[in-house]
Amino acid sequence: MNNTIINKIKALGGNTDAVHADQSFIENWKQIKFPHYLYDKDWDVYGIDQFYEENKEFYQNQQDKFYENLMSHYFSAHDSAYGQYFVKDWMFTPFKEGSEDQEEFEDLIDENYVQEVVGISKPEFFCILYSYGYPDHYFICTKDPDQSNPTVYSTDHEVYFDELDNKGKLKEFLDRFMTKDEFLEVVKGYLAEKFGG
Repeated sequence: MNNTIINKIKALGGNTDAVHADQSFIENWKQIKFPHYLYDKDWDVYGIDQFYEENKEFYQNQQDKFYENLMSHYFSAHDSAYGQYFVKDWMFTPFKEGSEDQEEFEDLIDENYVQEVVGISKPEFFCILYSYGYPDHYFICTKDPDQSNPTVYSTDHEVYFDELDNKGKLKEFLDRFMTKDEFLEVVKGYLAEKFGG
C-alpha cells in the first residue's frame, strides 16, 4: 500500500497505524480502522431534511451545535440508510477448490467472464466496501500484480459477478469519497440554499 493511499485513508478518517510496507494489501487493509462510514462525492444529502426538521431550533439559534450534532450523527455507527459506504474485509473465493463460496456459487458465476475482466486465472477476491446503492459490492483481486495500488472492481447482489466493472486503481477510487470537511461543506451549502442561514 503506497503512501498516497495511506494519506488518503487518513484524510478520510481511517487509522493506518498498523499498516506496514512488508505486508500484502489484504493484511494491511484488515489493519485499517474506520470509526465511521464513508460518503461519496455524489452523495445526495440523504436524511438531511429530516435531521433539520428534528433539530431546526439549533440550526436557527446555535448553528455550531447543530453541525456538531449532525456530524456526530452521520459519522457514527447508526443504522439509517443515508447512502453511506461500509468498510469491509472479507474474502470471496468462488473458484477455489473446496471453498464454501465455490460450493455456493458453482454454476452461478461464469469463471471465464470474470477471468477475462480481471486478467487473472482462478481469481480470488477481497471485499473492501459495501453500500446500499448500485453497485453495492467493491472488491480487489488478491493476486493483483500491483499490491501497492490494486484495481477495484464492483458488482451488485442482483447480478453478482455476472456484471463486474473495473473502477480503476484504488488511489483514484478513494478520491470519490468525501473527507468530513468536504461532507460538512456540502451539507452547509445545501441547508443555506434551502433554509437560509
